[in-house]
Amino acid sequence: MKTNELSTCFCTNDVDACREFYTEYFSAKTTFGGAGVILNFKVDDVDAEYSRLIEAGLQTAMPFEDHPWGDRGFSVIDPIGNSVYIYSDREPSDEFKQYFKG
Repeated sequence: MKTNELSTCFCTNDVDACREFYTEYFSAKTTFGGAGVILNFKVDDVDAEYSRLIEAGLQTAMPFEDHPWGDRGFSVIDPIGNSVYIYSDREPSDEFKQYFKG
């Protein structure tokens, strides 16, 4: 799989403390909250990656579908319980276009 971009989501019940730590010390920007860690792999062809991983025997944790926030993707769970989200960009719905630059 050729990855174009990798980002990590930390999911926590203490969003404020986590946000303050990463923004203060690492100039990070908060986007989501929840529980655990999510690895987001941006790829050129999410359909091909979905086929490859399903054929290899992986089960999806989040269904493969288009999302209104501007991507098409799915997720699987790694052996230690982390979510791995694989996606390609799509045109966001009008509701989400306001959050995109340019």
